[in-house]
Amino acid sequence: MNVASQLLEKARVVIVGGGIIGCSVAYHLAKQGWTDIVLLERKKLTSGTTWHAAGLIAQLRSSQAATRLSKYSNDLYVELEAETGVATGLRHNGSVSVALTAARQEELLRTASMARAFGIEVEELSPDGVLEKYPHINLDNVQGGVWLPGDGQGDPANIALALAKGARLKGAKIVEGVRVTGMTSDHRTVRSVEWAAGDQTGSITCDHVVNCGGMWAHEVGQMAGVNVPLHACEHFYIVTESIPDLARLPVLRVPDECAYYKEDAGKILLGAFEPRAKPWGMDGIPDTFEFDQLPEDFDHFEPILAQAIDRVPMLAQAGIHTFFNGPESFTPDDSYHLGPSPEVPNLWVAAGFNSIGIQSAGGAGMALARWMDDGEMPFDLVDVDIARNQTFQRNRRYLKERATESLGLLYADHWPFRQKETARGVRRSPFHAQLADLGAVFGEFAGWERANWFAFPGEPRGYDYSWGPQNWFANAAHEHALIREKCGFYDMSSFGKIKIDGLHAETFLNRVCGGDMSVDVGRIVYTQMLNSRGGVEADVTVTRLSEFSYLMVTPAATLVRDMAWLRRHEDPSDAVFITDMTAAEAVLAVMGPESRKVLQAISPADFSNAAFPFGTAREIDIGLGIARAHRVSYVGELGWEIYIPSDMAAHVLETLIDAETGARPVGLHTMDNCRIERAFRHMGHDITPADHVVEAGLGFAVKTGKPFDFIGKQAVLHKRETGLSRRMLQFRLTDPDAMLYHNEPIVRDGKIVGHIASGAYGHTLGGAMGLGYVPCAGQSVEDSLSARYEIEVAGRRIAAEASFRPMYDPKGERLRM
Repeated sequence: MNVASQLLEKARVVIVGGGIIGCSVAYHLAKQGWTDIVLLERKKLTSGTTWHAAGLIAQLRSSQAATRLSKYSNDLYVELEAETGVATGLRHNGSVSVALTAARQEELLRTASMARAFGIEVEELSPDGVLEKYPHINLDNVQGGVWLPGDGQGDPANIALALAKGARLKGAKIVEGVRVTGMTSDHRTVRSVEWAAGDQTGSITCDHVVNCGGMWAHEVGQMAGVNVPLHACEHFYIVTESIPDLARLPVLRVPDECAYYKEDAGKILLGAFEPRAKPWGMDGIPDTFEFDQLPEDFDHFEPILAQAIDRVPMLAQAGIHTFFNGPESFTPDDSYHLGPSPEVPNLWVAAGFNSIGIQSAGGAGMALARWMDDGEMPFDLVDVDIARNQTFQRNRRYLKERATESLGLLYADHWPFRQKETARGVRRSPFHAQLADLGAVFGEFAGWERANWFAFPGEPRGYDYSWGPQNWFANAAHEHALIREKCGFYDMSSFGKIKIDGLHAETFLNRVCGGDMSVDVGRIVYTQMLNSRGGVEADVTVTRLSEFSYLMVTPAATLVRDMAWLRRHEDPSDAVFITDMTAAEAVLAVMGPESRKVLQAISPADFSNAAFPFGTAREIDIGLGIARAHRVSYVGELGWEIYIPSDMAAHVLETLIDAETGARPVGLHTMDNCRIERAFRHMGHDITPADHVVEAGLGFAVKTGKPFDFIGKQAVLHKRETGLSRRMLQFRLTDPDAMLYHNEPIVRDGKIVGHIASGAYGHTLGGAMGLGYVPCAGQSVEDSLSARYEIEVAGRRIAAEASFRPMYDPKGERLRM
């Protein structure tokens, strides 16, 4: 067969990989009106992971956006059968999840509340209600459960083949038996894809590439220098012999026993997400791999099976027809990878689906196709954006170690503040050892070990998880009081630092930022980078260091994404240089009413309001070294962020401690608790690319009157002219014992109208705090506040106070003391 005759010499897009994800991307791009679409599959369609997937199709995910994608998949698979004539096997038989502990029951009840906020039909079940839905279950230790009637199951391979047929009918070219062997690129752009089929080779010039390589996506990404961190793990299930007279059943999940049960054609499929998984393919995946199974490991699966036989006793009489072990890919944070790669913007990624590829494929394909067509994220996809990943995460040892934990976390208790246990200690600030000596309890974030809270002398250093106040609650209250009443210091070294230098630095930043960058040297500008719809792509401070040099400071998690956004919007004529300076400087935040006195004790600089006003930065002597002090605050108090060359950082902290000023260390949990009292927004939760900057209450930071056109300007002007459709409010629960985290429903006059975007405990204000959007079309602020508000927490509606202005220091006077 002459493969070259089937392929285009030039394509608009080449899709690599013919599993369900690649087929969905091809289908949706064709549906979007794209032509010259080529999908290359190394073997046969579905032959990697898709063919052996369990085919569970749940609707509810951990965020509103992910739930939207799963619901779309569910609806699409119904339509596909009529459109293509290929049976998808979709069956809406519902699902039951059960809890065996009080903690899991709390999680399920919170999940049910979240489902209502996202518009998913849900019902809480008593133990008897669980038995009614699933009559074969043993109710020992069952606390209760939740019923999702819209969930279902389908035939994974047939769904993929239906998507492939639909893509072909719309003009896409899908060619099997063609392996991608390399890519040629220049100027951060892929120009062509090289392929081989037997002894035939060739290349396709293209405008875009989509990496849907599944388990191979890591290697495919490396062909163009793109980081796609994922690792394959062995995934086990058994299928019983036919069970006589077995009626149709819903899907059953028993996460406390790491098990799920699916009835199909009179048999039961029992699958597991065991606590410690077995990574696979450390030396690469064999070239011959196609519809393959991995060796059985009954000893590894046996503990799951023993519990399952006790939970569903009829399994004891059912013979095992199939013991299956097949590989699936898992990512370091259990979220999949979607979007343009930060390294090569025309190489897109859709991979790493963590065993939810079937339920996600339809929605992920739709979202990526829209993203590619518009050039911007179509709605909030921050949680799955490929650009969230850190460069070091391509490390093979890191991926192998983290994969042992990632698979099991799918069914583990999803505690608030739960910390990863594997592959820790990769990134440490220069203050790490000193903070450990002071009692720091570290958490991991973007690979950084960060001091989250400080243990009291003699107290165990570790998390004791719960849904209520955790073991560090009193510690955080103590640290909170230090910030509000005296002085506390915390490590901000993990925050990203981007240097923008060059002759056109001012012009460039005025084009990509909503704020006015034409300020004096030493001024700090709080600003956002916006998309064309006025959505918030980044929330940053920018300090003018000199005539041709600026420093942008951004959250640790968004550094890679923000660097990519800046580079994507460089004009060829821009004389600018964009450099990641994060590791070059450590940052110590010194905050609280006594912070001026504390800093004056270790520096001869003048920290008075007259000499050092809010929103300015200047170089200072500190101890025996030199640093740069920025007068800004994310906690709502007087304070400075001290930027210190990394080689001098330990000395500066030592100097601060030795001065015995009364300043004490606090953790980043306290920073979060304080910022939410002051209603400061959190990027990724309160503000995302889908949230309009004006509706987020940040219109004050956008300067439409500056003499520069900037991205998003017209959208801001339009919103100001037409009015808001929703606005962000701050909430405080009146029950001081209830806790808010995120996604709890906001209830206005008895009706769910939104959800909490971020939550934390306000120790000064004496209750859990949350920020969230509520509809407000045609309403004044007074109208919005005149309603009766409640927040639903684990099925219980709790009265809440609402405010448009910050409940703590609404005029911002403490920042400027």
